[in-house]
Order: sequence, then structure tokens, then C-alpha cells
Amino acid sequence: MTDSTTAPMTPHEPRILRYTRWLRETRGLDFDPATVEGYDRLWRWSCADLGAFWQSIWDHFGMQSPTPHSAVLADAAMPGARWFPGAQVSYAQHLLGHVERAHAAGHPAIVFQNESLRERGELVELSWPELRRQVGALAAALEGLGIGPGDRVCAFLPNAPQAAVAFLACASLGAIWSVCSPDMGPVAVLDRFRQIEPKVLIACDGYRYGGVEHDRIDVVRTLADGLPSVRDLVLLRYRDPAADAGQLAAPGRSVHDFEHLVAGNAACAPKWLAFDHPLWVVYSSGTTGLPKAIVHGHGGVMIEALKAGALHNNVGASADTGDRYHWYSSTGWIMWNSQLGALLGGTTVCMYDGHPGGTRALASAAARAAPDLSTLWRFAAESGVTFFGAGAAFYASCLKAGLEPQRHADLSKLRALGSTGSPLDISCYEWVYAQMPKVDGRDIWLNPISGGTDFAGAFVAGMATLPVVPGEMQVRCLGAAVEAWSEPGPDGRGRALVDEVGELVCVQPMPSMPLYFWGDEPPGPGGRRYHDSYFDMYPGVWRHGDWIRITPRGGAIIYGRSDATINRHGIRMGTAELYRAVEAVPEVLDSLVVDLEYLGRESYMPLFVVLRAGVVLDAALLRQLRERIRSALSARHVPNEIFAVSAIPRTLSGKKMELPVKKLLMGTPAEQVFKLDAMANADCVAWFVEFAQRRAGAPE
Repeated sequence: MTDSTTAPMTPHEPRILRYTRWLRETRGLDFDPATVEGYDRLWRWSCADLGAFWQSIWDHFGMQSPTPHSAVLADAAMPGARWFPGAQVSYAQHLLGHVERAHAAGHPAIVFQNESLRERGELVELSWPELRRQVGALAAALEGLGIGPGDRVCAFLPNAPQAAVAFLACASLGAIWSVCSPDMGPVAVLDRFRQIEPKVLIACDGYRYGGVEHDRIDVVRTLADGLPSVRDLVLLRYRDPAADAGQLAAPGRSVHDFEHLVAGNAACAPKWLAFDHPLWVVYSSGTTGLPKAIVHGHGGVMIEALKAGALHNNVGASADTGDRYHWYSSTGWIMWNSQLGALLGGTTVCMYDGHPGGTRALASAAARAAPDLSTLWRFAAESGVTFFGAGAAFYASCLKAGLEPQRHADLSKLRALGSTGSPLDISCYEWVYAQMPKVDGRDIWLNPISGGTDFAGAFVAGMATLPVVPGEMQVRCLGAAVEAWSEPGPDGRGRALVDEVGELVCVQPMPSMPLYFWGDEPPGPGGRRYHDSYFDMYPGVWRHGDWIRITPRGGAIIYGRSDATINRHGIRMGTAELYRAVEAVPEVLDSLVVDLEYLGRESYMPLFVVLRAGVVLDAALLRQLRERIRSALSARHVPNEIFAVSAIPRTLSGKKMELPVKKLLMGTPAEQVFKLDAMANADCVAWFVEFAQRRAGAPE
């Protein structure tokens, strides 16, 4: 399945030009995305006529349904917009529709390497026919275990082809998929998986990261024991080929070997499912309560991924373009899901599982000081990557290390770089242009994007036909009615701002917005937590929780989170999860954490703790707190520094004042962020004011 047009294209012609040519030929619409003004017209049309735009994406990318839809957008209200009622889709079927053509052209579906393979100098390729066979075999095996539409299958797996196979097998059955990375602690994983009561858990025995082997068998046992709904446990022997799956058996729970389940030739044809049939549950944490279990639909995820991949990332089917797509990610980040979206478009995906600083990074103190940041670049060269993506922090690390990637690897096939997770500093743009190869005599295309787990997509991204302005994301995405808004006025709405920082809002629905939150009350899109997460500030308008500035050119600059959710190294984590981990330590009475990531600055996350009387924050307690966070959540969420304080600022209603503390530490005067008469303990503010002053005076 490829995007259709009546005219030929060259392999490297921007995909947006093919789309706009098709619009002109089939719809009589004339847009020129090669100019700022022309793209602005296209974007405004895509947001003003949502039905025509999203139908054009359906048609252009060859989405199919055995039954017609009665409308494109039957109800535009947010939350609860209804898209393509009557249509049936299949994520797996669309993806596997590329098998014959891609294989005939000599392109694999997945190229894979982990640290062990890297040490042996090996790359593993999974062909398109083999991908189809394994997906069919695993789907048949899961169906034999009683898994069908609506059943939940959870995974504790690394960024490896087996995870993609498992996901696609679930998608083909209409089962609901959910995955956590194996470096996450059992508390964080159980907080997520318990909510959705899975019938099957697919887990790995361990992983290797930075040259260190991590045995996770005991964690897998803890997970399985903590999930009474799990009837079947499937073990992937990823670290140790001799791992004994039988040791995980328990009364009422059967254990299976992953490789055995994918070894057969049984076929299970993907099912047609309603456009809004749940595809997966992903998690985005807030400042209170358990992580939000966000449910996305098959059709919404598909149509957004096809649009974004081709029109904003400029990645096409490998059979047409030779494109190979890589985005360094763990399975715990929505960018892992984005990788699979490239497969939807028929593009070869290149996966790397391991430390981006190489296997020496954790070997010794000396090695930690000088990690081998050429690792991913060498992988990109060896696997033929044309589009390379990573978190902004990775590029910043390469810059600070003085890395010259082309001294280590032949990057001549690279045509574009992507960045997300946090704002990309201008110095990183400069580093990219200085260190990356030229493409057709010009600077390589640098494509920073910003979106979110919440809607499995991007709000602002790139456009291959337009100039790149360092520090800016090029455009607001097609079909994404994004604006910067002021504080709400008397009518509850904000004022749209240009060239001023405001709240990132989306004033029209998008197909990939959540169907609902699992377990919300009342159930469905009218749930209280769903509403409070996005629509509490502006009724009927999505507020994303980022600061944004729309430039006069139509580009955008993201300034970090406007709420208190932490975005540590591109992985969003609710402060509530960290508090549960920290405050489980008997010596700790209370705590507060903020992440000061802002406009490309390196993340700085201090943790403030209130200790029991007589307890001192000594080296032993510091180690205990850091280890507790590392084991319960992940190493990413260990704070930079920990401070003992007399009290945590709280409102009269008892809420921790995370956002005021964050604003204070980012330079906002105390009188603007603290309403002392609305506080339960205003006397503790002086310490934080003094701390902010000391930090402001410290060298960067």
C-alpha cells in the first residue's frame, strides 16, 4: 500500500509535493507548500475543513474498509469527537500489505542490533515475509490461549523485533496492547498494568545496557504474581538463551516460550475492526494518583501515523525511496510506537537496543566520563539509516563531548535528522550543520518535532520544502489546529497569541486523540480524569500542558511544560509516582520534585524532602533515596540533587505547590507565584526563595 498519485515522482522528491499534486489533480485544490504563505494556506484549509482533509489522507494513503463510513467527523465536540463511523480498519493488515512489494524490491522490514550483537559485529534483518509469518503464528497461538477482541495483553520487553511482532499479533486479533520497558521498576510497571487487568504477560528474562547484564527474572515473577488476571506468561529468552521459563509457573498460570509460539506456520488473518476499536493503552502521568491509562483507537493512530510519517517526516515506502527509519527509543516512550508507524508506510525500521554511549559507558568511572557516543552513528551507517531520530538530550551530549560523527562512520546515506523529547537548543542546530554530511549540496534537514504520548502524534513538526530557522520547529502540523493562548478570559477562552508565549492548545479535534482513559469515571470520553487532564482550563479546547510561541513565520518554539509533570530525558513521569517511591522510605515524611528543563537547557531536577525528627540527610540516606527511585521507577528519574527542607509549600486545601516552586526556580518573582494567604504554611516559602537566589547566582 502506497500513497497514490497519477504522476511519477523521484525517490527524493518531498512527499508533501506528491500529496499537493494529488490534491490538485483529484480535488481541484491548489497549494504551494514550498513557500511559507502556501503552506499556511494548506494548514488553514486542513484545520477549517476537517472532513475534506482527513478524507484526503484516507484516500491518498490507500486506507481500506469492507464497509463504508457514513461521515468523516460525525461529532466534533471535544472530548468525544466521533471519526469515520461505520468504517472498519486493520492496523496489522495495512502494515502487512507492504510485504510483497517491499520484499521484491529487496528491503527488509526491520534491521536490528543490540549490545551483544554489536560486540560480535552482527546486524539482524527480519524480512517482510518472515515478519508476516511470525505475526500470524503468534496471533494464532494467542487466539489458542483464548485471546480475542478487547482482551488486554501486556508486555515487558525491550526495543527489539520480538516486541514489534507481539504488538502486531495483538493488533491483528483486536486485543489491546500495552508495553513497559524492562528497565522500569516493578512498582511503576504494576501501577500501569494493574489498571487494565491483562490476560497475558509477555516478558523478557533480562537485558544488557552499557555492558552490564540485568537479570529480570525475579522482576517478571513479581509482575506476574502482582497481576492476578494473568492466566498465561510468555517468556522471551532475550538475555540468556538457557533461561528456564518453567521457574515462573504458578497455580492458575501457564508459562510459554516466545520462540516456540512464533515457530509455526499457522496463519491468523488480521480482523477488521471498528475505526475506534482500542489499539493500545499508553501511560502519561500527572501530579496526583496513578498514571493515566490512555486508550487510542486503531483508525486514529493509523491515519495520524501515515500523515505524519510521509508529510512531516518525509519518509516513504522503502520500495520507492530506499528510506530506512531509526528513532532511538525504549519501549516505554511513545517514539517506540512512532517507529511502528514507519512500518505502516512500508519503510524499513532500524532498531537499536542498548546504551547510546556504548558498552563502555558503565564499565568504570573513567568510561562514564567519556562514553562512546559514536555508537548510534556507527549503527546508523552500518544499517543504512536515511532518517535518524533521537531525543534532544542525545544531540546535546554529542555537542558537549565534542563528537565528530563522520570521523567514526560513513553517514552519506543520511538525509534528515529528527529530535523530540525536549526543546533543542540553537547550539545543537549549529553542531548538526557542522558535523553532518551535506545533502544535495545543502545542510542536512533538521526536523525537531513536539507532540505527546497523550494523542500519539505531533502538534508541531517539520516540512521538507521550507527553510529551517534554528531554534524553531518549522510548522504547525496539518490537521492540528494549534494556537498559543493567553490565560482564560471571562468567557473561559483564551486569546490567540502571535509571537508571545502562551499555553499550547488545539482548538479542533484530531483522530488520534484518546478514546477514553481506562477506568475513568464515568466511563468513556466524558470521564472526569480525561476532562481534567486536557479541558479543565479551556472548556471544549485541548490544553496540552506546554508553553509555546507561534512565530510570525508560522513556526513554533516550545518552552517546556506549563504544568508540574516532569519530562525527564524525553520520558514523561508523574510526580505522584516519584512521591510514592520516596515517601515509602520511613525517614521521609513529605517530598516535592520539579524538573527545570527549559528551552534546550539540560534537565535539572531537584528533590526536596521533609525528614522525620532527628534524621539527617547523610550519604547513606542519599544513596537509599536514589536507589529507591532507580528501582521503583527508572534511572532516568533519579534527581540531580536532594535537599532536606522543613516543609513543602502547600495550598490551604493541602495540594503541593509544584508549579509555583518550578516558576520560582525558573526566575519568576516570588510575589507572582506564591499567594501567601492561600497557603497552609507560608512560612516555608523563605527557604525556597533563598534557594532560588543562590541557584540564580551560581554559574551555568
